[in-house]
Order: sequence, then structure tokens, then C-alpha cells
Amino acid sequence: MTTAISTSLSNQECQVIHQVAGRTRFRIPLLAKYPQLATEIQQILAKNSGITYVRINPIAACMVVQYVPNKLAAVDLSNLVINVVKDLTNHQFYDKPIYGVNNEPKTPEKSGTVEENESSLRLPIIATALAVLSRFPQLTPLRPVARIAFILAAFPVAQRAFNSLINQRRLNIDCLDFLALSLSATQGKLVTPAMVILLHELGDVIREQTARATEVRTASLMDAIGRFAWVVVDDDLPPQKIPSDRLHVGDKVVVYPGEQIPVDGTILKGEAVIDEQGLTGEAMPLVKRVGESVLASTLVRSGQLYLKADRVGSQTRAALSIELLQKAPVYDTRMANYAEKVADRLILPSLLLAGIVLVTSRDAARAAAILTLDFVTGIRVSIPTAFWGALNHTTRHGILVRSGRTLEQLAEVDTVVFDKTGTLTEGEIAIAAVRTLPGGMSETELLKLAAAAEMRLNHPVAEAIVNYAAQLDITIPPRGEWFYDLGLGVRAEIEGHQVLVGSQRFLEQQRVNWGDNSLISTSQMTQIYVACDGDFQGVIEYTDPLKPESDRLIQALQKNYAIEVHLLTGDNPQRAALVAEQLGIPKSRVYAEAFPDEKARIVRDLHRAGRTVAFIGDGLNDSVALAYADVSISFQHGSDIARETADVVLMNNNLLDVLEAIDIARQTRNLIDQNIALVVAPNLAALGLASTVGLNPLVATAIHNGSAIAAGMNSLRPLVEHQMNN
Repeated sequence: MTTAISTSLSNQECQVIHQVAGRTRFRIPLLAKYPQLATEIQQILAKNSGITYVRINPIAACMVVQYVPNKLAAVDLSNLVINVVKDLTNHQFYDKPIYGVNNEPKTPEKSGTVEENESSLRLPIIATALAVLSRFPQLTPLRPVARIAFILAAFPVAQRAFNSLINQRRLNIDCLDFLALSLSATQGKLVTPAMVILLHELGDVIREQTARATEVRTASLMDAIGRFAWVVVDDDLPPQKIPSDRLHVGDKVVVYPGEQIPVDGTILKGEAVIDEQGLTGEAMPLVKRVGESVLASTLVRSGQLYLKADRVGSQTRAALSIELLQKAPVYDTRMANYAEKVADRLILPSLLLAGIVLVTSRDAARAAAILTLDFVTGIRVSIPTAFWGALNHTTRHGILVRSGRTLEQLAEVDTVVFDKTGTLTEGEIAIAAVRTLPGGMSETELLKLAAAAEMRLNHPVAEAIVNYAAQLDITIPPRGEWFYDLGLGVRAEIEGHQVLVGSQRFLEQQRVNWGDNSLISTSQMTQIYVACDGDFQGVIEYTDPLKPESDRLIQALQKNYAIEVHLLTGDNPQRAALVAEQLGIPKSRVYAEAFPDEKARIVRDLHRAGRTVAFIGDGLNDSVALAYADVSISFQHGSDIARETADVVLMNNNLLDVLEAIDIARQTRNLIDQNIALVVAPNLAALGLASTVGLNPLVATAIHNGSAIAAGMNSLRPLVEHQMNN
């Protein structure tokens, strides 16, 4: 079955991510899902006389276009690309549906990238092999073929160099490469320039391979608020079921137990226990009554509500979060092109020095040696290899790092923002203590009666009490007649006793004799009260416990890594303050009752203040903040959107792996510094010799390529050491 691609292209679906005069990089997510689009886009753009070069990498969903600014303005190019993509997606049909059509995430196709990489390496490999073989006396007839192969392999370099000179009017790395290749080739030496081309292409291929190879599935508004709603059209008729996107402000909406609330509205009738964890991250459900406000995408655990719709569809708080997620910045996920940065600084000095040597010595070989010693090849090969090795290293530690750029950013992180519920805490209610009055019933007896009263109630505290009793192998007696007062507590007959379990307000309404009320404390632990036959007996304290590794992680980040830690949660201020106090996080860095859009704003504010921010969260409500962080970290057991939005996924669900990831990133940064020294030191010494006493181009080539290979091998050293240790 074939499916048409949606024709409405948003900025997220075709976006300019980098632009300089004469060169623009686009991000087009459809390329990752439909590699076959690449050929069609390339063919159409090539027909425009103002466009000189198009390169497409489907796996990174990225397209680079070089153009003549005098013939084609940047804004016109952007409009052209958008229209081309829109036209193709409007008229072409493909066997695989896109995200959002069937809402099933797909793994991006890799075949296009594999073919592109093989194609870019094929000619340099052939040219190098023929150049080496043609040096043997028996294979001299191969020399003309070797020259043709070299010319074909060097043609893309020449094309980029001339494009830079003529259209962009600047010298770039390709210009330096082309001069060095030309001087070597004119002297009849083919092995050296062919090998340089091969090494350059290999480095570029590895760099492309460190790009993020997965796409983020964007949240659907229909998934968040539900696909239908019950609306009261006439008070004398039953509610009608309609699609949720047909709701209007002012509609009277009915929400039944177990359903998502489809609107932001005000309660007209009824009361219910509302689970807001998906929107705010708060673990404890809240009781909502007449006159109070409720939010779309939250869940009615028990009870029934009649609402007046105040905001519907794209106007709801949930829709705002999804819109922010869709508008999150998109980056080129490859690591920075260090070789290009180095070359930009060295081009003019290298050309001037080679020119001076050529004029003074009249020796083209010495000038060629200077241009050969360009520092760039070693950097171009070793640094992508270092990132590639690091990405493999993290994977072996159970840490999925999506791209080379993520490792770069992770090494620079100086601020980590944590979600609370499910990240630093377990995200589930657990019983912390059972306390009884002196001389009263035992803790076991109190827990047995409470568990019997709470059996089969759809509330996380009730479930926690029953589970705790089961863990202690307490036999839970049957429950007789019972009554559940929504949001307050339960009254039940257990073994001939009238048992009350609930809030302090509930027991007061039942006129319980409190006796010794010393257990009713101002403890930061949340308490539920138990009475039997009209007398108060004790309390059960519960909490969302910290993960065992949370304290160790926070202390290590603050003390050993000098990283600033912030706590960001949708939970209430009291519980947020308790967790911060337990973990030693300063109160000034604690943000409570934060909705997803507020979380994103806080992360952006930290970034704008000059911080490099990592955000760690696991829920749907964290996905917006994850998208706006410099580095986003989630867990294998996190929500689908959080996991797919994240740059780093902790596959073992262990927070301490964050330290491992930072260590590997910083080790990679140090490795890059070593590689630069390995490349620069011998090339600099050789450059000094070449410009003074002269240096044979063959020796210069040996130093140049040897240092590149040595640096490349050094890049793989941590990976080899890890394998040997295991």
C-alpha cells in the first residue's frame, strides 16, 4: 500500500541550519525517511544556473548547497528548496509512510548513506592502488590509467576549490589541497597526492558517520489530549462522542474514569482524582472539585467530571508544549570541522612561504614539500576517528551517544539540570514508615487493617500500602462493607472492626478520638492516618524515594567535576525542597511547579547566560526541556518521546553512567589535543627544514602521512585498551 507524504512543510521539515555567503546547509528530515528523494532534489537543483554544487547526506537529513550570490540570493535559494521539497512530496508516492501518518516510529534508511560513502571512497582507493602498482617496472603500462584515475579522484577537490575562488571569492581548505595535489602531480608523483585524497575522504566519511543516525518522533496533539471527547449537547440527552479536534470553547464536556481530559477547563460538576504526571511530572495525584481548573492531557484516575471548555486544541497548555518541541533548534549533528578551522588560518601563511621559497630557490619540489606539510590531513583523519572510537566506547558501557557533536558539547558541560520525579527519584510511591501509638496495636496489625481497607482501590497510595504489606508477607483479611470518599479516604469493615484510612480531614469528619496526637507532626514525609473503632491508631508515611545512586551522582558532579546542579520539577515546592535538601542542592537552584514550557524557558535562560547546559529527564513532560538543552540525557525506560529526543540514552537506566559519559567525552577532548600535537610537531619541524635547507618531497610526504596515521592510531587507543582489559 502506498501513502502520500503530507504537503504542509513547516520550518521543522525544511530548515536552514547554517549559512554563509555562497553556501547554505539545510536540514530536511524527510531525507532520512526517504533517501530516494535525494537524487530527485539534486537533479532539480542542478538545473538552476545559480547553483554550483549540491551535496546530500540522507542519514543526517542534511543538504549543502553552494551557489553564486550574484545570480541567486540566499532567500531565493531557501524558497526554491522549500518549493522543490513541497512539490516532490505533493506528487510522489512512497512505499513507506512518514511519521505522523501512521504514528509509528521508523528507523531511518541507511542504504543511501552507505552507497554515498562507498562512492566517495571508490575513486581515491582505485587511484591510490593504481599509483602504487604503476611504480613497479613490470606494471609501467598502468601509468596512463593511474593518471586518469587520479584526475577523476581529484576532480571534486578542484570543483570545490574553483567554486570557492570564483563564487565565494575566498581561499578555503580545498584551494590548499588542490595546489598541493597539482604540484605533486606535475612532478610525476602520483602516490603521494592519491594517498592524500584517500586520507581526506576517509576522514570526511568518518566525520559523516558520527552524525546522529536516528530521527525524533514529534509528539502528536491527538496522542496528548485523546482522540475523542464526550460533549453534552442537550441536558435531556446522553453525551455525544465527537473527535476532540471538533471541540469549541464553552462546550460542556464529560470525562469518565480512565480517560484523558481533552480540554483546559473548569469543573462544573463532580470531583475526581487527577493524575498530572504526564504534564507536570508530579507523582502524587490531585483531587479536583467544582470550580477548580483542570488541564488537557491529564488523566482521570477515579471519579467523573463535567467541564466547561476554556481552551481547546492548539490553545491548551499541552499543545503549547508540543509546539515548543516542534520549534526546538535543530543542529548539524556532526562534530566541528577542525581541519577547516586550522586550514583557514594556515592557507595564506603556507602560500606565502611556498611562494618565497619558490622565488628564492627556484626549486618547485621544495615549494611542493611546504604545501604538502599542511597539518590538515592528520587533523582531518585523526579527530573524526577519535570521535568514532569514543562513540563505540560509550556504547560498550551501555551509553548511547547519538552524535559526535554531542560528545563535543558533553565535554564542555558546566551546568546539569535534573528533573526530579523518575530521574532522581524512583517515580513511584513507596511506604517509608509505619508508626503506632504507644500501648496500641502493633505496626503489623495496623498495616494489615490499612491494606485490607485499601484493597483494589485505584490510587497509588492504596496500591503502595497493599504492595508493602505483601512484601512483608502479611496476610490481608477480606474486606466487608466499605465506602470510598473520593480524595479523602475509605471506611471499611474488617474482621468486625470499623476501620478508617485517609487524610486527617477525613478522620476529623468521622469524629475520631485522637487521644495522643504526637504522631501528627509537621514531618516533611506525607502521612496517611489510620483509626479503628473510632480511635486513632497510627500513621503510615510514604514518599517517592530517591534512587540509590542519586546522592553519589550529585556530590560527584558538584565536588569532583565542578558542575553546577539545578533541580527542575512540576512537583510542589515542599517535596522539591525535601529532595534538594537530601541531595545538597542549593535552594536558589530549585524550581518547582514548572510546566513543560517553563522548563524549556529555564533551560534557555541558563544557556543565554553563557552556560553549557545538560538536561536529564525521563518523561513526556521533559521532552521540551530536553530539546532545548545543549546536551539532553534520558533513560532506556523513559517515555518514547523523551528517549528519542535525547542526545544521550542511558541504556542501563543507571544515573552514574552520566559520569562515565562525561569522562569519555573529556578523555576524547584530551585525545584530540594529543593528536594535534602529534600532527603539528613533526610537520612543523619538517616545515622548518623545507623552508631553510630544503626537504625531499618524498620525505615530506612520509612525515606528513606518517603523522596522520600515527594520530589516527592514537585515536583508537582507548577503544583498544578497553577491549584488552575486558
